[in-house]
Amino acid sequence: MAWTERDIPDLTGRTAVVTGANGGLGLQTALALAGAGAHVVLAARDPEKTAAAEARIRVSSPSASLEVVPLDLGDLSSVSAAARTVLDGRDRVDILVNNAGVMAMPQRTTVDGFEMQLGVNHLGHWALTAHLLPALLAAPAARVVTVTSTARHRARRLDPADVHLQRGYGAWSAYARSKMANLHFGLGLQQRFAAAGVPASSLLAHPGLTNTDLQARAVREGGAGWVGAFFEVMTARSGMSPFEGARPQLRAATDPRARGGELYAPRYGSHGPAVRRPILRRHRLQEKIDVLWEVSERETGLPLNVEAARSAP
Repeated sequence: MAWTERDIPDLTGRTAVVTGANGGLGLQTALALAGAGAHVVLAARDPEKTAAAEARIRVSSPSASLEVVPLDLGDLSSVSAAARTVLDGRDRVDILVNNAGVMAMPQRTTVDGFEMQLGVNHLGHWALTAHLLPALLAAPAARVVTVTSTARHRARRLDPADVHLQRGYGAWSAYARSKMANLHFGLGLQQRFAAAGVPASSLLAHPGLTNTDLQARAVREGGAGWVGAFFEVMTARSGMSPFEGARPQLRAATDPRARGGELYAPRYGSHGPAVRRPILRRHRLQEKIDVLWEVSERETGLPLNVEAARSAP
């Protein structure tokens, strides 16, 4: 039997933070977690869209426990404020789903001067995870799920001397690089959880070919070119629904049999039930993880130190 959201165990008493929870995969993830009894923090940027998402979840689950927290991953001050709001309301976070993202944008920078796709897709999530780390470690067995993409297979290495692609920018290559950063972040975080001997775990997910607004937005914003137009048509015609596409990240977040360091994805790459998939491209993997850690700490000014967070008051 294929795993579905019906296999999610009872999550009553647990807190889940979902970034980008106001649409697409994030909304479907929030719907399922709330339906299983979790207190779900809808962490998203657009207030009107988030209000609509909250209303939709309440229709599906009238007794849902929900909290809206404004979050702009392209602004480290917003990330810090969002984390403070979460931490002010509770002392533990059981599930963090680093889901939100942008794709194939024209060259832009975040508020802090980061290349936009790396800034939102990785560095913003790095900062949020760093701020929430003490609360994650306070949970009995927290899970951090980071959403990557098969686009990572087309990524060039992260150059510490040109992190923000000032010497050469391509919309799709920048996206691929950000998704590779997501992979290396998820694996590196699991290494640090394991080294510290804490019960928290870090897992990865990719949704396959899923028909969300991500493709259409990339085309609207003008950076995706003919490749974006092709994928917009293809996903509209043959992509999975967001309901189906959210299953890998939901399984990674909730399946009692899932383990840290694993990747969940559609069985057939772009389509199919959510299953554990092998992690490829392991050549010089540790070096790439170490470079990402160095760059991320340098750019955000935020260390992600599990040992220090464990002993924090």
